[in-house]
Amino acid sequence: MQEQTTCCEGNHVHKKNIAHVKSTMPPDEILYDLAELYKIFGDSTRIRILYALFETELCVCDIAALLTMTVSAISHQLRILKQAKLVRFRRVGKTVFYALADEHVRTIIGQGMEHLYE
Repeated sequence: MQEQTTCCEGNHVHKKNIAHVKSTMPPDEILYDLAELYKIFGDSTRIRILYALFETELCVCDIAALLTMTVSAISHQLRILKQAKLVRFRRVGKTVFYALADEHVRTIIGQGMEHLYE
């Protein structure tokens, strides 16, 4: 049998808690941007690309071969990941290598994987 919980006794509002949260809540624009960032992680192709880059730096052709997708499709996804500042790139001659943008991205991917394997 599922335990039932009640909202608050007599629908009492906890004004101190509300005031505290309001004082620490980021502006709506920042929360919107955060939601948009997490939408990027909602696509399995982008997650596969990020996971591959979690392991090593790769060029578009490597990623396309690894994921058995077209270079065009991978380039499109990489463009989205670059705009979201999740990946960076460097040029070596005509070849462009992609990597995770920074340790924050590495942490997000790593902690997500850790959570799944708990």
